[in-house]
Amino acid sequence: MASHHTTPPFLGIDPEKRPENPRIEVIPVPFEATTSYAQGTANAPLAILEASAQVEFYDEELDFEPARVGITTRDMLDFKNRTVEQSMQLIENAVAATVKANRFPLVLGGEHSITPPAVRGVATKYPKLTVVQLDAHADLRQEYEGTPYSHACAMARVREDFPAVQIGIRSLSKEEALWVKRDKLPVYFAYELHDHKTWMRRTLDDITTDDVYLTVDVDVFYSSIMSETGTPEPGGLTWWDVTTFVRLLMEKKNVVGMDFVELLPTPGRHASDFLVARLISKCIGYWQLRSGSPESPIVGK
Repeated sequence: MASHHTTPPFLGIDPEKRPENPRIEVIPVPFEATTSYAQGTANAPLAILEASAQVEFYDEELDFEPARVGITTRDMLDFKNRTVEQSMQLIENAVAATVKANRFPLVLGGEHSITPPAVRGVATKYPKLTVVQLDAHADLRQEYEGTPYSHACAMARVREDFPAVQIGIRSLSKEEALWVKRDKLPVYFAYELHDHKTWMRRTLDDITTDDVYLTVDVDVFYSSIMSETGTPEPGGLTWWDVTTFVRLLMEKKNVVGMDFVELLPTPGRHASDFLVARLISKCIGYWQLRSGSPESPIVGK
């Protein structure tokens, strides 16, 4: 594992002032091995954690401080001298340990290939899961550039074991499109969301389980507000699309784990880093509304 000194705490919360039994565990996963366009997603966990120190504890929409739920940040996972298969197992084991400790796993990628092992880790406690994906790309390739572990294959691997609902998609291969049509997969393309204002409730109807794992590829956003991502696509969802949907999802379903992937930090351009950090803080707040988690009396930056 990386040294604790290299892993800033999420939201800048002083580890010595966090509650004895935190409800949420942030797991930084700086894994990058299969990116196929721009590279640098391995730097995202650190960038998100550093940006999060600038996020206000108070949320004006929620009228409380999500940080007070009790959050701990573990050391960066260390992938040095590990094969891809060994790295996947490390991620799965880390997430499984978090849910075993009755903590909510909040995973910071890294590339999207981290999602299948993270989901498997959560499934050790919540075996009947639906995975909800917010993403520009379908990620349904069976193999890409010689590996089934590619970030372009993430949802194909997920679908081997779990149902999934995919939202915001606007890039896929012909083979992926044929699979979607043949099996009538619940895939919501971005152009459909632009025209149909009821899409949020329709997507919820396709979630057949109460327990849900949420994976957010940041390229789901319009590239004009999320330019720092490895494989950008024109179009996409707005900040309010995403936050409104996540709030509704958490009101209706039991979200038991989340990841945020594919941020590509760029020196001197910190707006995207901050957007992801703020989004995570809001997601924590939405989760509290469902869980009824009491606020901790002590936090501190």
